[in-house]
Amino acid sequence: MTNDATAPEQTDGFHLVIDALKLNGIDTIFGLPGIPITDLTRMAQAEGMRVISFRHEQHAGNAAAAAGYLTGKPGICLTVSAPGFLNGLTALANATTNCFPMILISGSSEREIVDLQQGDYEEMDQLAIAKPLCKAAYRVLHAADIGVGIARAIRAALSGRPGGVYLDLPAKLFAQTMDAAAGRASLIKVVDPAPRQIPAPDAVQRALALLKGAKRPLIVLGKGASYARADADIRALVERTGIPYLPMSMAKGLLPDNHEQSASAARSYVLAEADVVMLVGARLNWLLSHGKGKTWGAPAAKQFIQIDIAPTEIDSNVAIAAPLIGDIGSCVSALVAAIDSSHGSNWAPPPPDWLGAIAERKDKNLSKMAATLALNPTPMNFHSALAVIRDAVKARPDAIVVNEGANTLDFARSIVDMYEPRKRLDVGTWGIMGIGMGYSIAAAVITGKPVIAIEGDSAFGFSGMEVETICRYNLPVCVIVFNNNGVYRGTDVNGSGSADVAPTVFVKGARYDKLMEAFGGVGVHATTPAELGKALHEAVASGRPTLINAVIDETAGTESGRITSLNPQSAAKKK
Repeated sequence: MTNDATAPEQTDGFHLVIDALKLNGIDTIFGLPGIPITDLTRMAQAEGMRVISFRHEQHAGNAAAAAGYLTGKPGICLTVSAPGFLNGLTALANATTNCFPMILISGSSEREIVDLQQGDYEEMDQLAIAKPLCKAAYRVLHAADIGVGIARAIRAALSGRPGGVYLDLPAKLFAQTMDAAAGRASLIKVVDPAPRQIPAPDAVQRALALLKGAKRPLIVLGKGASYARADADIRALVERTGIPYLPMSMAKGLLPDNHEQSASAARSYVLAEADVVMLVGARLNWLLSHGKGKTWGAPAAKQFIQIDIAPTEIDSNVAIAAPLIGDIGSCVSALVAAIDSSHGSNWAPPPPDWLGAIAERKDKNLSKMAATLALNPTPMNFHSALAVIRDAVKARPDAIVVNEGANTLDFARSIVDMYEPRKRLDVGTWGIMGIGMGYSIAAAVITGKPVIAIEGDSAFGFSGMEVETICRYNLPVCVIVFNNNGVYRGTDVNGSGSADVAPTVFVKGARYDKLMEAFGGVGVHATTPAELGKALHEAVASGRPTLINAVIDETAGTESGRITSLNPQSAAKKK
C-alpha cells in the first residue's frame, strides 16, 4: 500500500474489518452499498467474501438474521449511515427478539460532529439508538481496535441466549492506516464463543422425577431446540420417554411431522389436558398464551419444566416447578444420560389412556383435514393450493420453506409437513410480515437448497422488490404468492361510499408473476392446483428463480387469521 519499497507494509481499516471477519470463519455479507461503505463491499468481494447486495437494508438484515439461525455463526448485515442504519435496525431488533445471532455493521458520521450536533452528512447518534433494541452495541474509533470490536460483537451475538449486536464504524475509521504486521497481531480469533453451560445434577433429577410421576406429560419443542443442533439427543429424549411432543412452527421437522409421537394434530387437547409440560427451547410468551388462560385448561393441575439458557426467563409468566438452566444440548444430553443410567428399564411410558386419547383426536382431525384437502373448489382456496405444496415438500424434504402472511401462514404451518430440522423459516416471535424475501435469499445462499416461499399477497408486498436480487444472483427460489386481492381477503367495502377502495383491498387480478419476468426469472399465473403443481415441480427441478401467482378465492380468508383475539374490533364482533 505504499510506493516506497523500503517502508513497512501498511494496512487500513477496510482490510482489517475484512480480515477480522474472515479470521472468524465469516465468508458472506448481506447489505446495500453506499457512503461510506461502498469500497468495503468492493474490497470484501475482491478478497473472496460473498457480498449479496439488496434493494433495501431491512431485507439484507433479515437475510443476515436467517443466516445466523441456519449456520450458528453471526450473520453480517452491512449498511450505510442514518436512514440505511434505521432500515437495518428493524431486522436487528427482530433478530434479537427471535434469538438469532446477527451483527449489524453500519458506517456512521464522525463523532466530533455528531456530539456537537453540527449537521454532518446523515448525522445520527446511531449507537445510542441501537442500544435499547439489541443485545449489545459497540463503536470502534481506531483501526487498532477493529479486531477487538469484531471479536466482542461475535461473542455477544453467540454467547448465552443468541441475539443481535450493533457495531458502529465511523467513516474516518476505514481510511486509517497502520503497520500491517501490527494490524494482523491486533486481530482476534474468537475461541469458544458459545461455551456449554452444564445443568446442575439436582435440577436434572428434579425434572425427571416430575416427568416420571406425570399422568399426562407433554414435551413442547421451540425454535431454540432447532437452533441448538442437538437433534439426536432431542429425538432420543422423546423416543425413550415415549412422551408426546408438540413442535412450535420453526421446530417442525426436528422430528418428522409424521412421527407417531407428534401431537400437532391434537394441539388444543394436549395443551389443555397435560399435567406436566416440558418446554425445550420454547418460551411461554403470547405464542403459547403465556402459559395460562383457556388454552391451558385448569392451571392448578399443571406443572412446568423449562429448559433455558437464561435464568431470567424462568417464572416470567407462570411458576416453573423444575427449571433446568443451561444450553439445550447439554441439558437434553444430561436428561438422556440420567434416564439411561438411573431409570433405564424402570422408565415407564405415559399411561395408555393419555396416549389413546391423543391418538383418537389425531385420527379424527387428520381424517377431517384429509377430506378438506381432497376437495378441488373453483377458484382455489388455501387448502387446495397448500395440498399441492404439501406434496412437493414431501417429495423434496431437503427444500427450505419460508412462510409469512396471516391466513397463508396459519394454514401452511398446519398443512405442510416438515421432515428435516431447520427447513422452515417463518415470522417467529414477533409474528411480523416482511421477512419473506430476505429469509429466502439467505436460505438459498447459505444452503444451496431449493427454497419455497409461501407468501400472502400482503406479506409479499413488504419485500417483493427483492425478486430482482433473487434473479441477479440466480438463486433457486420459488415464490408462491397467494393472491386473494387484499389483506385477509379482497371483499371489504368502503363504508363511506366514496370511490376509494377499502384499506384492506388491493388491485383486483394483480399479476405478481410479471414482476419476476421483468428481471429475467420465470413467472407463472396459476388458477388451478394442477397448474400450481406443474409450475412448482418445474421450479424446484430447474432451480431457476420463479414466481407463481396463485389465484385464491378472495372470500376464503378470515380477519387476522388465528389471532383475531388480538384485533379489538374483530374480537368484539365475536362476543
